[in-house]
Amino acid sequence: MSGGQLNGEHMNEASEAMENHGVASSKEGKGRRLWKRVKCQLVEYHALPGYLRDNEFIIGHYRSEWPLKQTLLSIFTIHNETLNVWTHLIGFFIFLALTIYTAMKAPRVVDLHSLHIPEVLKNADLHKLQAELLTCLPSLPNLPNLQRLREELKTTLPSMDLLPSLSGWHVMEHLYNCLPERFSHGNQTEVCVLHSVKEDVANIIAPLMVRPITRWPFFAFLGGAMFCLLTSSACHLLSCHSERMSYIMLRLDYAGIAALISTSFYPLVYYSFMCTPFFCNLYMGFITLLGIATILASLLPVFQTPEFRNVRASLFCGMGLSGVAPILHKVILFSHQPEALHTTGYELLMGLFYGLGALVYATRIPERWMPGKFDIAGHSHQLFHILVVAGAYTHYRAGLVYLKWRDMEGC
Repeated sequence: MSGGQLNGEHMNEASEAMENHGVASSKEGKGRRLWKRVKCQLVEYHALPGYLRDNEFIIGHYRSEWPLKQTLLSIFTIHNETLNVWTHLIGFFIFLALTIYTAMKAPRVVDLHSLHIPEVLKNADLHKLQAELLTCLPSLPNLPNLQRLREELKTTLPSMDLLPSLSGWHVMEHLYNCLPERFSHGNQTEVCVLHSVKEDVANIIAPLMVRPITRWPFFAFLGGAMFCLLTSSACHLLSCHSERMSYIMLRLDYAGIAALISTSFYPLVYYSFMCTPFFCNLYMGFITLLGIATILASLLPVFQTPEFRNVRASLFCGMGLSGVAPILHKVILFSHQPEALHTTGYELLMGLFYGLGALVYATRIPERWMPGKFDIAGHSHQLFHILVVAGAYTHYRAGLVYLKWRDMEGC
């Protein structure tokens, strides 16, 4: 046999081996892709590993031990956690927008008609007020009906000309100078124009009369709400990846719930008792320690088992009920203040939302009545999420009342 024939045979054998290897690799790649597709199928409750079994009344549409990439992308697919993820993710963006709005606008949102002008002016920085008014325009244009303007404005600011400290400033004339464009035509005395002037006067003068108090307790609550909503969304999205991931995300979820409940007390306690530091520190210290204790308890592995569902709900409800004492104390201390009653109404509504959410969560209604019918939409955890967002927003509205109250009155 010649050398050329031998080389040819070796080349053929090598070519066949490469083809066989290529076929094997192709089959292996197809097998891997097929396994991924099979692995990323939705399964039923009985096929879940123990750590993913939580609610036997939700029968199907579970993700089980998916690769991380597919787990992340499943936020855009339909399964029994889709609405759990999105209800709190949307809530997170709502509170992010509210935080930005509060930081930019809330300190300057003042309703002049609700101000008690004589009381406010007692605490106003009158020198700053004079300087601000004098910088608008140095001279006063001619206005035939200035007297009528003065009379209209005095219906809103009746105390201006009665205060000796303001009588020599010609406040009304300077306010008119700040609004020259309103009177560029001959219809100065029309009612709509005068009404608009009074609104502009509110925007000019009210911030000069208000001394904003610290905002950190309110922003602490907003931060706690966003942390809770974001960790909850992440937990429902990622827990199906692996047992370790589930363990980590559940701990973060419980920590988020404790953070929301704890920080919800901060505006209530701080702004109600800011003038009595003893009670302020007492209540805030107690709820902070209770929140930390709850987070530490949630680190115990037994805490996440289905058997402890009612214990978890009861523990977080207990945190919420600890707010009864400062609320009652506030109502007794400030029974003459309409703001105290207003905020208490919001707080009772918040407690109703949270309490109803905890009840639905613990009893697993409505899916326990019709197992399998609410797998995708309408089951108890989704309702719980919606009620949490509603309760947090109600408390946000109460916080705005607290800010306005303390900005206007201080201690």
